[in-house]
Amino acid sequence: MNCKPQELLIFTIARMLEGIEHVAVGVSSPIPGSAALLQRSLSGGTTQVTVLNSRNLQTLNDGAGELFDRAAQGRIGAFFLSGGQIDGKANINLVGIGDYPRHHVRWSGSFGSAMLYYLVPRVILFREEHTRRTLVDQVDFISAPGTSPPEIYRPGGPYALVTGRCVFMFDRAKARFVLTSIHPGHRLDEIRENTGFAFDLANNIIETPLPDDATLTLLRGPIAQEIADPYPAFAQ
Repeated sequence: MNCKPQELLIFTIARMLEGIEHVAVGVSSPIPGSAALLQRSLSGGTTQVTVLNSRNLQTLNDGAGELFDRAAQGRIGAFFLSGGQIDGKANINLVGIGDYPRHHVRWSGSFGSAMLYYLVPRVILFREEHTRRTLVDQVDFISAPGTSPPEIYRPGGPYALVTGRCVFMFDRAKARFVLTSIHPGHRLDEIRENTGFAFDLANNIIETPLPDDATLTLLRGPIAQEIADPYPAFAQ
């Protein structure tokens, strides 16, 4: 079976969720949401999944407010963040481009990203578009910082950055991304050319593994049916 690019991303993210008891997914996140559901299925149902704005895929009584409470209590193991800009120190920008407050491009806003970035142990950054426009040397506005001074209590933070071209893991000690795998059909020189920040190379950069036929069948059947609740167009 041929694997579609989005199915590769779903499978790649799902592999990063192994051993996580509770995965939460924000709004407008069909690929991370599908990945969380895939991992729940592969784990035999032991992984709890919360997808905001879903009728069936969450047990929150107080919406996002309860999600923040659970994160503060250490009850959320993984979450996903993105941004109009992401830089080499894992800072994200959800506000806009230009000098604050006179941005010449304005986005939706930070919402609870800064709080969850500090609290959730495994935050996976996700951005399908991998260009110098989105992956920049330094964000124009820090909606949520990737790192904090040593004296700041911070149980949460960036774990990885998954894009449409590759996978970076985040080295918190060095505050730098490390390229660990390149998706099939892409090359290292292409990654360098389209990345605005400096990054390190893993000792053994691999080709991102593809899902097998059984996993693709699972994705296109039960997972697609489940993710159709909040994302019917994506499920199609």
